[in-house]
Amino acid sequence: MRALVLTGKNEPLILQEKSDLTPGEGEVIIRVHAAALNHRDVWIQKGQYAGLKYPITPGSDGSGVVVNDPTGTFTGKEVIVNPAIHWGGALSHQDPKDFRILGLPDDGTFAEFVKVPLQNIVERPAHLSFEEAAALPLAGVTAFRSVSTRARVQSGEKVLITGIGGGVALFALQYAIALGARVYVTSGSGEKIEKAIALGALGGANYRTDSWGQSLQQLAGSFDVIIDGAAGDGMDELLNLATPGGRVVFYGATRGNPSAVTARRIFWKQLNILGSTMGSPEDFHSMTAFVRQHTIHPVIDKIFPFAEGEAAMRRMDDAHQFGKIVIRVQ
Repeated sequence: MRALVLTGKNEPLILQEKSDLTPGEGEVIIRVHAAALNHRDVWIQKGQYAGLKYPITPGSDGSGVVVNDPTGTFTGKEVIVNPAIHWGGALSHQDPKDFRILGLPDDGTFAEFVKVPLQNIVERPAHLSFEEAAALPLAGVTAFRSVSTRARVQSGEKVLITGIGGGVALFALQYAIALGARVYVTSGSGEKIEKAIALGALGGANYRTDSWGQSLQQLAGSFDVIIDGAAGDGMDELLNLATPGGRVVFYGATRGNPSAVTARRIFWKQLNILGSTMGSPEDFHSMTAFVRQHTIHPVIDKIFPFAEGEAAMRRMDDAHQFGKIVIRVQ
């Protein structure tokens, strides 16, 4: 079979022939029709991720058809892949000992075939194309756990979602709107804010300006829920924007640790600071059902041919995308 492979740190993604896959106990083989990128794939390429090993076929997101299922239950089924392998028995958090994400250390979805545990597949929602379905897994479940499981967003609440344009932020926007929330956004691009408004956001602010927090206060006041994947020095302003008793969910820290946090804002306003990573199998099934119920279509930035995987990686690295970057495998 053919696969896109990283052979070393800072090396390009290249197309190689690899051995065919054989399922082990409790595993299935999927013929991949489409795969989608996450920033994680670029970080692995740059050597900026824990547990690195090369060569590796990256890719956490994928959709396709089951071609080898020893149980016979799913053979021929069109499915999407849950990339959270061995979450563990607790709903509140993943098992730190056994949990891993498809695409490292296990070869991922940037290949004609991928091997995953049987329990990590879910039937593709009928309203989604293979490309849309491939865009859903990692970012979709991360956003769903943040918005629904952790923050428990309710109809009518004011929600702030930072960094709009990225996959998780866009799914969070779509989910919160579907739940009846009033949603506002931040971005470093005015164009991306306008695109978010076209999707249903009520307004936004450019975080590259010094007064972005004041702009949001003038626009919306304070926020019942804030969903953030950046942290960094903007974190303290987010605490300032939260309403008393509000919930602030952090699912990432792409801007690193904050240089300072005003602690009294947390206890005086009785804020709920919530961490979130990926999602449990229950989250994944609930997310898929939610997407099906509300006929949500993932926002696709661009679809690349299989042979242009490296170009797809460079587009992700440039951070100009609005939505998910997808590779059409076959």
